[in-house]
Amino acid sequence: MPVDFTAIDFETANSHSSSACAVGLVRVRGGVVVERAEWLIRPPAGHGEFLSMNIRIHGITPAMVTDAHDWAEQLPQLREFIGSDVAVAHNAGFDMGVIRGACAETVTPVPKLRYLCSVQVSRKTYDIPSHRLPLAAAAAGFGEFSHHNALADAEACASIIIDAAKRHAAPSVTALAKTTGLRIQTLKAIPLKL
Repeated sequence: MPVDFTAIDFETANSHSSSACAVGLVRVRGGVVVERAEWLIRPPAGHGEFLSMNIRIHGITPAMVTDAHDWAEQLPQLREFIGSDVAVAHNAGFDMGVIRGACAETVTPVPKLRYLCSVQVSRKTYDIPSHRLPLAAAAAGFGEFSHHNALADAEACASIIIDAAKRHAAPSVTALAKTTGLRIQTLKAIPLKL
């Protein structure tokens, strides 16, 4: 079974999980990046305010997302890109929280995704002082990149999993999780309060 997965990264307009304003996706087949995609997302009106701190971090402004698809409109494209792959994200709790939060805010069904966190894989693989994405990616041999650009971050995340699979002689992402004592998680919807 080859090392196949999709790395994903979101940027948000503010601190609310539903405020996704950009996504980057990187498809990996046989341990090699074979496809990349990125697009802007218009956050929902209730959580669409762009905080200056977030703009400073990722450089995305309200004007840039005016004509972008909203969460519900772009979700089919996101689901199609990931397909049946395990989704991998650096600090996956954040990125899966964005999916859950945005789906809850837009009353859209949460996609059934299996996922693995590359921060956790990094902790089991590299002896480094911090497992922040730039340091973990450097440990994986990934060069400098534009941190907080969704596509660049997704590619850096992919490099960690590709390298870790080689170091642990893991023939698949599932085997990598098992070898490192981790579990492939399943994205679940947040129960609605009635």
